[in-house]
Amino acid sequence: MLIKTLVRVTLDVKGHKIVRVKKTSMGIEVHIDRSRRRRLPCSQCGALAKVRDRLKPRHWKHVPLWGIAVALIYSPARVRCPSCAKICVEDIPWAQGKCRLSTGLIWMLSAMAKLLAWDVVARMFSVHWNTVRAAVKQAVDYGLKHRELGTVLYIGIDELSRRKGHVYVTNVYDLTDKKLLWSGEGRDQKTLRQFFQEHGEALKSSVKGVCCDMWKPYTDVLEAELPNVPLIFDKFHLIRHLNQAVDEVRREEARQLKKSNPELLKRTRYLWLKNPENLTEQQRARLGYLEKLNLKINRAYLLKESFRELWNYKCKGWAKRFLGKWFWWATHSRVKAMRDFAWLLRNHQEGVLNYFKMRITNGLVEGLNNKAKVISHRCYGFRTAGTFILALYHCLGKLPEPKIVHRFL
Repeated sequence: MLIKTLVRVTLDVKGHKIVRVKKTSMGIEVHIDRSRRRRLPCSQCGALAKVRDRLKPRHWKHVPLWGIAVALIYSPARVRCPSCAKICVEDIPWAQGKCRLSTGLIWMLSAMAKLLAWDVVARMFSVHWNTVRAAVKQAVDYGLKHRELGTVLYIGIDELSRRKGHVYVTNVYDLTDKKLLWSGEGRDQKTLRQFFQEHGEALKSSVKGVCCDMWKPYTDVLEAELPNVPLIFDKFHLIRHLNQAVDEVRREEARQLKKSNPELLKRTRYLWLKNPENLTEQQRARLGYLEKLNLKINRAYLLKESFRELWNYKCKGWAKRFLGKWFWWATHSRVKAMRDFAWLLRNHQEGVLNYFKMRITNGLVEGLNNKAKVISHRCYGFRTAGTFILALYHCLGKLPEPKIVHRFL
């Protein structure tokens, strides 16, 4: 098979023809020309129009052939478009706008960028890192323009640390289709309002439930934008707050025992945080010994274990009754950290109890956030939030791709 035929297979050149293929010191040059007496589509409206004149030759970088660089050379034509009533440049089938990369190379680079670090992709194809970023941006822009959100029933909202120094991005996920809906820099009210400005009208009629943590900027915006949609506070974030309270009790009591018995609570952190069924025999034996002592951490541990019964209830009314009893136990336990956690629950009780009306959690969100961290670690981090968000859309957004003549992967 001739190289000319290979290039024709990978390009949509119905109104054009390959004139010649030339080997140079830089690689392979493929010279393309238009077919005579054939009208060409307008780049503005797509209507076929007569050719007026030609522009200077342009070069496009194409997918390498057996590791050899391939360049496409063509002089674009200008057409008299009857629909636009003006002179426009023709719509070039193997390129998008003024981009100097062919469509095949753009989707090749973007596909590889989902699997590898961007600098690795740049070295593989002998292009600059910015070229890979530009390819990914074109793929994301196309996907966001052509995607259909459909019916989004449940959304999950969570922040993700982008780098050290409390620098965050806010991610909104579709819990049904398991994909990223939106990502924005920051974790304040302004950030989440931007999401509703872009997608609020399309989602307000379909969303049945929203799951997030108890971060006040999020809850304030959600109550204002979706007043009739139940807000469910994430079960796993509640457990994390509870475990932090238990660990705070352990650390405080360990400091108090530092002089009299410093070894008593040493290396017992996960003894109190793990579920009893996950303890080893040695850990059970030590926990049984510590439970006989009159320690604050033991009271906190018993409260933690009794709180697990909440998730066994199926009715919101019974769960509310249990939560009232547990609140009394915690506030009368004489353990400050547990008392603070109990008041935290009381102040957000409705959102906690909404779980029993609509059992959704942010477990899926945490899994997708872990994938997002892998994306960042794979590239040793991104300098700007815009590039990081671009990578998140590209890998987690399940964005549509155009139908091209030939797929290289």
